[in-house]
Amino acid sequence: MHLPTLRQLEFLCAIANEGSFSKAADSCHVTQPTLSSAIKEVEGLLGIQLIERESRGASLTRAGEAAVERARTILSDTADLVSAARQAGAPLSGPFRLGAIPTIAPFLLPRTLKQLRISHADLKLYLREDQTDRLIDALRARKLDAALIALPWEAPGIETMELGEDEFLLVAPSDHALIKSPSLKSTDLSNEDVLLLEDGHCLRDHALSVCRLPSKRGGADVTATSLATLVHMVAGGLGVSLLPKLATEAGVTSGADVKLRAFDNPLIGRRIGIAWRTGSPRAAEAQMIGELVKAAL
Repeated sequence: MHLPTLRQLEFLCAIANEGSFSKAADSCHVTQPTLSSAIKEVEGLLGIQLIERESRGASLTRAGEAAVERARTILSDTADLVSAARQAGAPLSGPFRLGAIPTIAPFLLPRTLKQLRISHADLKLYLREDQTDRLIDALRARKLDAALIALPWEAPGIETMELGEDEFLLVAPSDHALIKSPSLKSTDLSNEDVLLLEDGHCLRDHALSVCRLPSKRGGADVTATSLATLVHMVAGGLGVSLLPKLATEAGVTSGADVKLRAFDNPLIGRRIGIAWRTGSPRAAEAQMIGELVKAAL
């Protein structure tokens, strides 16, 4: 019994992705006749039409859609097989795709990357910065090998390892009453305009939760897209905010006319962890990277 080759499955998936034979051929670095011949051969082996040839492109038949879904799984499993074999021979070598949320990546990764280059010279690290939900989707889709995220975060098919805690500090204009106050508690924020990151950032949810603030608050509804923007908004007198200690140690407030203050009882805003897909052949490597990040913390 003859079976389609992995290369033929790659061609089939390329047509599904590109929507045309010519673009699929370009993406696979082959000529269009070569790709077209390979698809016809697969259709002959299966005894069914997979692709509808159209004047302006190509589309999948119903059978083609089912075949592409299986083909993608087969190709992904094959990539996992290669990764597992490489890991068995030399852990943390070759390409490794690591994601991180924006409120962690610029402040924690520089501490880790230098050590990784020293201890694992054969590792080729690819970094992606994105919000947590998209990083989790990328882990499930096998587009990432691991991701640094804020915990708690529960998702089916995803495992996590806690690396450390990150304290929240108050950031306020230099002359603000809370900076001069003899004590500081989270309840002191109830009557303040607390500036937060925009929806979609998990740091926003952690800040609302740890201070027990309503998600829809009265007063100025002002949000920022990054911690740096948040600091400048505070310096401009728009309100106060909470910053992860990790970011303040990296100098996120440098040059801004603001002051930082810790709460009387340390306000643990989040736990930092590393996540990977359940069953991933690179789970052990994800944990090795996690240990290096833990040491940096």
